[in-house]
Amino acid sequence: MDTNERYQDWMKRLPADDPLRAELRAIAADDSEIMERFAMDLAFGTAGLRGKLGVGTNRMNYYTVGRATQGLADYISAQGETAKRKGVVIAHDPRHFSKEFSCYAAGIFAANGIKAYVFADLRPTPELSYLIPKLGAVSGVNITASHNPRDFNGYKVYWDDGCQIGSEVADAIMERIVDVDYFEGIRTEDYQRALDDGRIILLGPEYDRMYLDEVLSLAIHDGDELDLSIPLVYTPLNGAGSVPFRQMMRDRGFTDWHIVPEQEHPDPDFTTVGYPNPEDPAAFKLAEALGKKVGAELLMATDPDSDRFAIELLADDGTYIPLNGNQTGYLLVNYILEGRRDAGSLPAKGAMVKSIVTSTMSTEMAKAYGVEMFEALTGFKNICGRIPDLNEKGFEYLFGYEESIGYAASANIRDKDGISAGMLVAEAAAYYRKQGKTLWQVLEELFRKYGWYAEEGVNLVLEGLAGAERIRRMMSWLRSNPPSEIAGYRVEKVIDYVNGYEDIPASNVLRFFLENDSWFAIRPSGTEPKIKFYFYTKRSGRAEALETNRKIREFVLALVKRVE
Repeated sequence: MDTNERYQDWMKRLPADDPLRAELRAIAADDSEIMERFAMDLAFGTAGLRGKLGVGTNRMNYYTVGRATQGLADYISAQGETAKRKGVVIAHDPRHFSKEFSCYAAGIFAANGIKAYVFADLRPTPELSYLIPKLGAVSGVNITASHNPRDFNGYKVYWDDGCQIGSEVADAIMERIVDVDYFEGIRTEDYQRALDDGRIILLGPEYDRMYLDEVLSLAIHDGDELDLSIPLVYTPLNGAGSVPFRQMMRDRGFTDWHIVPEQEHPDPDFTTVGYPNPEDPAAFKLAEALGKKVGAELLMATDPDSDRFAIELLADDGTYIPLNGNQTGYLLVNYILEGRRDAGSLPAKGAMVKSIVTSTMSTEMAKAYGVEMFEALTGFKNICGRIPDLNEKGFEYLFGYEESIGYAASANIRDKDGISAGMLVAEAAAYYRKQGKTLWQVLEELFRKYGWYAEEGVNLVLEGLAGAERIRRMMSWLRSNPPSEIAGYRVEKVIDYVNGYEDIPASNVLRFFLENDSWFAIRPSGTEPKIKFYFYTKRSGRAEALETNRKIREFVLALVKRVE
């Protein structure tokens, strides 16, 4: 079918009482909108589904969610009865339709004879990741769009190890999905009936406790080593982090911490923040106001599904300094390595993992402690996906992270975890405060020790089909015309991951290394309409590093923007 035929098919087959019919009628004369919504199916890949809510094959709605769930159910059923008995764990965030989609998915699994585990309310992504192997489940689904704007939702799929699915499993599931008809191919069961007869199992608070106990087990220091009276502020940005983060802070004994009241409870419209991404300093506006009121030394935030985590630190002039994901990563890498060394628990073969677009400063830090830093593609299915291989080679996994404010400190939680990252950062702040130092002072000490690193990420947002095509042209042009010089610096090495590189699988990423200890990487986002740029420079001083990085950034962006 072509795009207009798909539109007409939905107009004909969508039930008369479905609210989405009004959306269909509203776009009847808008060819560009019909094209955006019906030119393709919402892409299913290693990140599952993600897109805007609304009517159409390229939108998140009951029909696209149902089709994906039926395809996943068919794939699980093909694994045999044992896989069906193991079941699927389902979680959701606070977004519009997240609860409804999660109940619908549970009913589809039940109708297909697959056990479904559900929560009474929203839960953090890392808790889902942790509980999948603990429950012996074959898979997991989280209805979430992470940090995207309010009009988005998504469908993350996990496998039995607690990691998001890899490309091989994603492709096999996709083969099943394309065989499912949006309107007649989905087997469903009433959610409440399946809950009553035990085909859907409601997880009790003891499972929340299991996850929190795993988080608490990651503590580096405790007791008199910490100043637990340090003033702190936390915001869950109206997401799933509120309850577990509060409990974690109580469990650790912090006595002067505060939660932003306007952002404490779930809000699918994210009224107080707009764009609920803690990577954006604008998300800290209310946290900064509360921080000034209570004298907080550290501000912390998690995104709506609580897998991402970001911080701001109090400066000498009373303002708050936002740290990027690399800088927070430096603090965590140092705190874990230093603490394990001092406790005598640093393993002979310790391993950390970072993404290929994350700063190499942490590689130097790990080396100084005799720990090997491995690289992986972006995404924690890749970062945590290295853990089994590392274990087989005799390494002990200590930490994994990427620059986009994602941190994984537990080998048993196979995804980024804002709750455990928050515990470790708060603990680090309390530890260094006991020594008369702030986290900002510690960060500056690290720069003096390892060199002044500048790091900056830039995202070019190019929406829709036209945007996706321009991103494709940009990457193609760079491969065909690789620059030999950037801002006056010779390009010494180019790594193209399109066919894989050493032990890194194939990915649409380019990485350029310059003669002056600078490098940058470019890749299209896998979940958002963006092309992402990552710039890094190491120099002898902060000002020089920042200025050199700026020149390289401006040169590269001007170069690629010529591609129309």
